[in-house]
Amino acid sequence: MARFMLRRCGETLLVLLIMSFVIYSLIGLMPGDPLDVMLASAPGVTPEVVAHLRAIYGLDQPLLLRYWHWLMAALGGDFGFSRSHAQPALQVLAPALVETARLMLSAFTLSVVLALVLGIVAALRPGRALDSIISLAAFAGISVPVFWLALVLILVFAVELHWLPASGTTALGEHGFAAHMRHLLLPVVTLALFYTGQFSRFVRAAMIETLRMDHVRTARAKGAPERRVVLVHALRNAMIPVVTVMALSFGTLFSGALVTETMFAIPGMGKTIYDAILGNDYNLALTGLLFATLVTLLSNLVADLAYGWLDPRIVLT
Repeated sequence: MARFMLRRCGETLLVLLIMSFVIYSLIGLMPGDPLDVMLASAPGVTPEVVAHLRAIYGLDQPLLLRYWHWLMAALGGDFGFSRSHAQPALQVLAPALVETARLMLSAFTLSVVLALVLGIVAALRPGRALDSIISLAAFAGISVPVFWLALVLILVFAVELHWLPASGTTALGEHGFAAHMRHLLLPVVTLALFYTGQFSRFVRAAMIETLRMDHVRTARAKGAPERRVVLVHALRNAMIPVVTVMALSFGTLFSGALVTETMFAIPGMGKTIYDAILGNDYNLALTGLLFATLVTLLSNLVADLAYGWLDPRIVLT
């Protein structure tokens, strides 16, 4: 296990290094640069002043040299200064990271619980009416666009019924836990419904296949309770492919909740990265994308560790 962890940590650092260079290069190849945006509001600046500013910001240097300087600073904990927020990039990302973590963890947990329940129920009676209803609901959750689902929930629960706020967020201790949960409920349900449809289909398919295996029939023949057969002998083996899908979705959910955060005016990571790219805020966009890459890598590491727990025959070396 120690050897496996050391190897995976080394692979994670290598992937982060490669991704930092790729992202830095792609952002650097975008038309315009931060200085062009700054000078757009001052058209009377002379070419000499422009050249001097480029030298100060290092924009007159080759791309590889600029990346090297950024990398050395990042290794020391300095990820650069956000031009659009006039703050260090890490200070800008910290509150956005908290908002996304609240939304992501809540939606992911709810979707996993619902998917397990619905997938198991559907797999126990394949082809029956309940299985058809669950499958139809799952396909609807997958097919419905997230922005449309968010609009429907806002119109129903915020505009018509006035039960929940339509947008915005509050700090956890600012107006109390209840107010915070009321602001968080609609975006969490929006994301959870979308991912529940995906996860429940995988759980159903894996459970149907596992319930037909020899070890499950043997457990039933020995008189094991049906609950133990389903939750221990079948579900534990069926979760191996499902965990892979969930791990990949977890990383996507971290940086890809842009639509939901925009619809509900949540200043999370997705919206922050998107605004940084549009505003040529290189340091902020690069740091945010690297955080998203790190979360994806860590979620895959957790999935590998879960394989060994679900199936003791899997040895991590």
